[in-house]
Amino acid sequence: MIIQPKTRGFISLTAHPEGCANNVKEQMEFAAEHSIADAPKNVLLIGASTGYGLASRIALAFAGGANTIGVFFERPADGDKPASAGWYNSVAFKKFAEQKGLCAENINGDAFSSDIKEQAIALIKQKFGKIDCIVYSLASPKRIDPFSGEVFKSVLKPIGTSFTGKTVNVDREEVTEVTIEPAAADEVYATEKVMGGEDWELWIQALLGENLLENGTKTVAYSYVGPEITWPIYANGTIGAAKDDLMRARTAINFLMAGIGGRAAVSVNKAVVTQASAAIPVVPLYISILFKIMKEKGCHEGCIEQMVRLFRDHLYGISPMKSLDDEGRIRLDEFELSEDVQHAVLDIWPKISTENLNQLSDIKGYKQEFLKLFGFGLESVDYGKDVEI
Repeated sequence: MIIQPKTRGFISLTAHPEGCANNVKEQMEFAAEHSIADAPKNVLLIGASTGYGLASRIALAFAGGANTIGVFFERPADGDKPASAGWYNSVAFKKFAEQKGLCAENINGDAFSSDIKEQAIALIKQKFGKIDCIVYSLASPKRIDPFSGEVFKSVLKPIGTSFTGKTVNVDREEVTEVTIEPAAADEVYATEKVMGGEDWELWIQALLGENLLENGTKTVAYSYVGPEITWPIYANGTIGAAKDDLMRARTAINFLMAGIGGRAAVSVNKAVVTQASAAIPVVPLYISILFKIMKEKGCHEGCIEQMVRLFRDHLYGISPMKSLDDEGRIRLDEFELSEDVQHAVLDIWPKISTENLNQLSDIKGYKQEFLKLFGFGLESVDYGKDVEI
């Protein structure tokens, strides 16, 4: 069938299998040009099908030669309905990795559940023996507590006071103003339960309990800080509270892994176009401005560039875990938050409007990157051809 993009808000209802495969291949080719010294051998990635999780898997496999298990929750094709982008990404990754002689296993299901943890444990025992790296990169709107069965839903809201600020309707290329009421206490708690570090801890506990972690195992989870203009809705909002809980979990995991000489890290990454970031009010407009500035300055990076740098320069290689900030976090956002870049952003922010959006931002580039998440807009693909879904 011929597949065209059908976008609704921050998602596409369709995905293109060939486009997704070519997107994975482009990242694979970049990673293959950047060797990661002393890379891990067997890696478990929890949240591995899109964004930073997928880029982590590609970097570790094609720059480091790692065997991988990817855990994700994606939708296969159903009749004439294409699969989700993450499904096609994972199918393509497995194909390319196996062509390179690497082991690449996929587990599709709810990573928060005990059942999926048990499946992963069984697979590690069967095919890997032990794991020496765990990447935790889940972004989900809800979580079912594996013990109580209670359903928690995350929200993107400020804490304490309402927030009013600029945002952009990407489809219409229209700058608007959004007001978001503050989160209630139970919404903050629920967001921490979904997007915080509790499940990261549970994964480590489960793997340690089965003696499946090598001595010196490293684990990393991802966070974001961003500039002050995004703080009310991000760093100081509900998602920021969840990221604070991620830091709490890092400390707890370091204690848990002390007996095997393991180490947990939180990496603060730069703003990129992902399905998760597209859902956050204000952030798409900020990213559109940021992209324009960073491209002009020659310091723009996407997910794969960031992840190669993370594993090559910070977690492994010559001096691993040496360059941490005052809170003990790895910082990959130094170019984004540099004084000259942020000064340029703050100069544009109060001026930007629907009328000058294309002049003062890279909204076109943002839309291209968004469509690319779903396999669309790649020059290497003929979208007028029938494709097997």
